Amino acid sequence: MTRLVVAVGGNALAADGTFEAQQRTVAKTAATLAETEAVTEAELVVTHGNGPQVGYELLEVEAADTPERPLDVLVAETQASLGSLLQRSLDADLDRPVAAMVTRAIVDPDDPAFETPTKPIGPWYTEAEAEAKPFTTKQVGRGEKSYRRVVPSPEPTEVPETDAVSALLEAGQAVICGGGGGVPVARTPDGFEGVEAVIDKDYTSHHIADGVGADRLVFLTDVPYAYLGYGTDDQRPLESVPPEEVRRYLDAGEFAEGSMAPKMRACARFAESGGEAVVASIDDPAAALSGETGTVVQKSSDS
Repeated sequence: MTRLVVAVGGNALAADGTFEAQQRTVAKTAATLAETEAVTEAELVVTHGNGPQVGYELLEVEAADTPERPLDVLVAETQASLGSLLQRSLDADLDRPVAAMVTRAIVDPDDPAFETPTKPIGPWYTEAEAEAKPFTTKQVGRGEKSYRRVVPSPEPTEVPETDAVSALLEAGQAVICGGGGGVPVARTPDGFEGVEAVIDKDYTSHHIADGVGADRLVFLTDVPYAYLGYGTDDQRPLESVPPEEVRRYLDAGEFAEGSMAPKMRACARFAESGGEAVVASIDDPAAALSGETGTVVQKSSDS
């Protein structure tokens, strides 16, 4: 049986308002994931983002008269809560058990990414609102509310739980892991310590896919393709593309950091090791996995 790693963004699990609204959003995403597994008949691993959720957690910590909790703890909390909700919904949609695993991502504490925060988290702000905030913000979208809080996002060097994920797959379970990119930790002489960062789940998803020997790595997003000239009059979709071409586009700045660039970088790395990577719309993953739509990154037949 083949192995499939599917990464969904934190926005696909977010909902404004009540907990019941959050449950409905997660249930809808879980149904999409179950459809994806049915189409591929593969062993399923699900990873997910947590940008909106960890951002709101930070706001709650700042607003409440409670002890501060560092980013790595907030990532662990949102990873567990979202993983539990996804597990509950997937249990209803799949014919196999579902395990949700709190997963770490090892980073280098000297990574230069700590000096330049790039990872958007939390709600959107107008320019005036952003200027009034006590934390670092950056314009990451278009429209009136186009600013978000940004935090350091070093690339992970390793996900230590991949062997455990493989064992669960071999036992016949679907697995939810790598939530929010994993809990960021650094090695110490005594083991590990938490790090103030939020890891991009796209890089972590590649490590997990590589570590479990996945055949396909799929990024489900809010667009049906990765685009060249995105948002311009010359916008055009990428369909089937080899990894070396993806790297040329990355070097040319075609993909935005904190958005499509990490996905395409992860796709190129996974394809270079012999796998197939896909970027597709979360609204119709079946069409992408059957080759009808989506950006497919894989080695060319003559390479």
